[in-house]
Order: sequence, then C-alpha cells, then structure tokens
Amino acid sequence: MNLPVIYHPNYVAPIPPGHRFPMAKFQLLYEMLLVDEVTNYFLTPNFPPLEWIELIHHPNYIKKYCQGTLDPKAQRRIGLPWSQALANRTCIAVGGTILTAQLALKHGLACNTAGGTHHAFPSYGSGFCIFNDLAIATRVMQKLGLVEKVLIVDLDVHQGDGTAWIFQDDPTVFTFSMHCGINFPSRKQVSDLDVPLPEGMDDELYLQTLAQHLPYLLSEVKPDLVLYDAGVDTHIHDALGKLALTDTGIFRREMQVLSTCLGKGYPVASVIGGGYTKDMNSLVYTHSLLHRAARDVFYQYRL
Repeated sequence: MNLPVIYHPNYVAPIPPGHRFPMAKFQLLYEMLLVDEVTNYFLTPNFPPLEWIELIHHPNYIKKYCQGTLDPKAQRRIGLPWSQALANRTCIAVGGTILTAQLALKHGLACNTAGGTHHAFPSYGSGFCIFNDLAIATRVMQKLGLVEKVLIVDLDVHQGDGTAWIFQDDPTVFTFSMHCGINFPSRKQVSDLDVPLPEGMDDELYLQTLAQHLPYLLSEVKPDLVLYDAGVDTHIHDALGKLALTDTGIFRREMQVLSTCLGKGYPVASVIGGGYTKDMNSLVYTHSLLHRAARDVFYQYRL
C-alpha cells in the first residue's frame, strides 16, 4: 500500500497575473511529487454534495458565492477575484479534504495537495479562504458516523480563526492553533488552545513549543481523527509570515506531528495550508516536505 495523496487538476484556477496568491503552486507541487518520486499514487476527489457544504456554511452565502453575486465588500474580504473556475476549484478542494479524511481513517495517514482554508466563517470568506474545508470535512466524517471526536492541529502562521469560531461551543471538536501572535487576523477568535508565538521564532524554539503541547493534547482529547493544517507560511522567507523556520525546521515539524500522532495510534489527514514565499520553486519544495515526511512515516509504521 502506498501513501494516499489527493490531487485534482482543477486545484488550479485562473487568477490575474501578479496576484499575491500563488495559485500555480498546486499543480507544481503535484509535478514535483511525481518527478522526485515522492509518490505516484494520486487519488482524485469528487465534487462534494451541496448538503455537505451546508453542514458549515449558510445556504445564502454558498449560493451567492457560487453564482458570483456576493457584494463587492464581501468579495474584497476574500481577496480572490471571482470566476466560475475559482468557484469550482473551491468546491473540489473541499472534496479533496473530505477524501483525505476518509482515506486517513482507512489507512492511518493521507495527504491533500490543497486545503487549509481556515479563515472562512459560516456566512463569509476571508484571507483567500471561501469555504472552510477543515470544518466541512470534520462535520462530514461525523455525519457519516466515521468519527465522534476530532482534533484540528493548525500550524499555519495565521490563527485558524474561522475554524475556532465554528467549533467554539462544540465539545466533539478540539481546535489547536499555534500561530504568530502579531500576524493576521488582527481580531483573533478563541480556539480550545491558542499558542501565540513571538515574531522571529526559530526552528528549535518552535519545535520545543510544539512538543510541549501536542503529546498532551492527544492523550487528553483522544481523537478519532487528527486534521493537520501544515501551513508553510511559518518559513523565514515567507512574504506574510513573521516567523523564522527553515526548510529543515519545517521537515522536522512534519515528522514530529505525524510520528507523534501515528506513534500513539491516531490517524492523520493533512492539508498544505498557507505559503507565500515569492520564489515559486522554493515554495513548492517547502510544501512538498509534508508529503516527503508523510511518505517516510507511512512506511516507518507500515500502514
């Protein structure tokens, strides 16, 4: 059995040249994983049923976004110019995280090559996030009776504010966000555990901080599934980051998260989250560290 990796050609949608969102990275990541022989086992997600998206998002918001009729202020808050291709991409990426969660439950570990849209709230999008794939996948797994308790580990450099708000009164979902304290969003929500980090934190302090929290959370929460948002905007060269992790530090982080969870018997569904390094090749390589680590851990535990 190979590590299940999820990809769809529609993960890339046209956006204006020069836009700060690095849309091309999704296809380039897929190509790098093939060329570097990280994996050749890719699975293609389906378009999720509307009722699954409605488990989290208000029907009126879904309808307006998908039809391109959001008011200009709401559209600006998202930060991505609307197109039908982008609306389709948004939905298929949600389908990808749902499939990743299903495969993680079956095989112990699975990775998406998109996802991590944690700034999306039930009635609006924000910060390049339209529908919250982490929240939707959580609810779908619960609705299908596949899980009861979920732990969301969000290591994007920005707080997972939408996810925190959605699950703020839900004892079946534990939200853990370790993020740069002075970064976006300016108004933070309350996760079950927030760990705000100081600007400029390096590899060693970051990994020590993570080690102080993750093993304890696993033993306390005892989740049926871990959803892991492996944002790489923690990188020292990230345009929107403010932390100082290196490629080595991020690889060690991925190994630490995955081996800690799997070593204790908890399945992990991973998504790639944010990353805005201006050098596209460097950015894609840094994202690929999740899949490289996942491959190693997958074979280490012979899943």
